[in-house]
Amino acid sequence: PPRSTLFPYTTLFRSGTFTFLPAPTVTGLAPTSGPASGGTSVVITGTGFTGATAVTFGATAAASYVVNSATQITAVTAAGVGSVTVSVTTPNGTGTSVGTFTFLPAPTVTGLAPTSGPASGGTSVVITGTGFTGATAVQFGGTNAASFVVNSATQITALSAAGVGAVTVSVTTLNGTGTSAGTFTFLPAPTVTGLAPTSGPASGGTSVVITGTGFTGATAVTFGATAAASYVVNSATQITAVSPAGSGAVTVSVTTPNGTGTSAGTFTFLPAPTVTGL
Repeated sequence: PPRSTLFPYTTLFRSGTFTFLPAPTVTGLAPTSGPASGGTSVVITGTGFTGATAVTFGATAAASYVVNSATQITAVTAAGVGSVTVSVTTPNGTGTSVGTFTFLPAPTVTGLAPTSGPASGGTSVVITGTGFTGATAVQFGGTNAASFVVNSATQITALSAAGVGAVTVSVTTLNGTGTSAGTFTFLPAPTVTGLAPTSGPASGGTSVVITGTGFTGATAVTFGATAAASYVVNSATQITAVSPAGSGAVTVSVTTPNGTGTSAGTFTFLPAPTVTGL
């Protein structure tokens, strides 16, 4: 019989083709780094992305991804560690980036010096740790530092604002927030709650027991605007001061590195008697 009768579909087989579809390729990542906590939107460029079934950063699936075109995917990173390649999988195979995406750790705060200062603020505190480059905030408790300077990736110098009590110190960068294990303590100014006695000669020389709080390290005791003739810090709650010469009723103040406290009551300088007639 004729060839055409035996093989009626010969011509059809010869004109058809089978196409081998290449696996995707990954040629670019932007950006190439982001926080270890995840959440970075990464534009992946390459070829053959149509019908992508998976995007992974290292061995971890992307938190989400969108196939924008055959040559572009936008993926959101999940949490990760270190530098990893990025892979795109389609029914035709898997393509892996030559370059890497780096998960950048949040900063850490390992040291504070000094660890205390006046409640009124203004203490220069050296903060040590890691990952400080590009710091966007420094906080003492929930309060922003009055100012700060990033000296290096491992050191920040911050000026405390006013605060109360013992608080942790945190540093925030684009990669997250690190918080100190130790605390910075805001030390209140001294208070003066009692004077005994409350009066003495205008010529001075009266030994006055001053009671209150926060007297440790006192740098000055004044009667009105005049410095005491001398004083001894007996304890954090008591000072014995010798009055200078003075006149009238004046408040008594105690100054420490943490501020100045002033008495509510007064000390009265009593004038010497005068004899006006005989």
